Amino acid sequence: MRSIFHAAAAVFLLHFFLTVTFSVGIRTIGGGDGSGPGFGFSEAPDYRNGVECPVSVNKEVVSSCDPDLVHVAMTLDSEYLRGSIAAVHSVLRHASCPENVFFHFIAAEFDPASPRVLSKLVRSTFPSLNFKIYIFREDAVINLISSSIRQALENPLNYARNYLGDILDLCVDRVIYLDSDLVVVDDIHKLWNTALTNSRVIGAPEYCHANFTKYFTDGFWSDPVLSRVFHSRRPCYFNTGVMVMDLVRWREGNYRKRIENWMEIQRKRRIYELGSLPPFLLVFAGNVEAIDHKWNQHGLGGDNVRGSCRSLHTGPVSLLHWSGKGKPWVRLDARNPCPLDHLWKPYDLYKGSSIKDRSSFPSSILLGFSSYLS
Repeated sequence: MRSIFHAAAAVFLLHFFLTVTFSVGIRTIGGGDGSGPGFGFSEAPDYRNGVECPVSVNKEVVSSCDPDLVHVAMTLDSEYLRGSIAAVHSVLRHASCPENVFFHFIAAEFDPASPRVLSKLVRSTFPSLNFKIYIFREDAVINLISSSIRQALENPLNYARNYLGDILDLCVDRVIYLDSDLVVVDDIHKLWNTALTNSRVIGAPEYCHANFTKYFTDGFWSDPVLSRVFHSRRPCYFNTGVMVMDLVRWREGNYRKRIENWMEIQRKRRIYELGSLPPFLLVFAGNVEAIDHKWNQHGLGGDNVRGSCRSLHTGPVSLLHWSGKGKPWVRLDARNPCPLDHLWKPYDLYKGSSIKDRSSFPSSILLGFSSYLS
């Protein structure tokens, strides 16, 4: 009983800290009914740099190539749009120099919301945001995707992170990749300053006490040719939803092709069950720059089947990640939230009615926004 009380108290205090200390007034664009140009989202506060923030050499024209900026890559689609907007809001809200953050959004080629619609949406919600939208050609990966334990993991956009070295402008040599089902509650510049030592290509929180063998089938481990990929490494599990990536080394090492090679083997041999994660483990596990665990408090969405409630890991928190089946906006709308879902809510800028499923989201809102643009 005492442990339950302490856990509840910790959640309440963290919720109070996030909602009160950083509370800012928000005004709504267009009509309050969600039918106006704001697409059902409120306009975020206009977060600005303080006097201590460095000034870019090209301060008149912000460029996606500017090395003085913090570069963040995220996917952007109609299904996870509400999560993506909340994630961007959280980054800006806690950044010490929010104007020095540049977002690279990867949009699906055949999403119900066109890149033009998404661009207008982002601009109306974050008028001063530095961003660029890229189109991900799904045919680059569609024939490499195998069935997964959960259908959502088969979405081609989940594999966009494999192609960041090709999609982003060649002048972008370093990027933070973030999933759409998370919020950042610390200064993103701290994560950006992670040093990738010994020529490592990516950095991420590692979990070396996790049962690494469960991420691959018995057939994989019993095959001496396949399993020897880990013989010279001490592999540890890491979550690909939060990564610092050196794109110069990524391109030079042709890591996209290395990942694709394992996906091709998977199509023939069935060596794993979990979608886009295992190929990253096969290529990088044991050679990842270890980042503090506080930068990915993952698993808050429960497992990939039930999506049950989870509690925070012990220790400090810089990023809350609802990986797993359960998403906070879905559970909040259903009025059946987990306790930690209330920590996501302060960053939610959606002001429309409850979203029941994906089909109702694009038809009632996305198409309405398209009509507004025409």
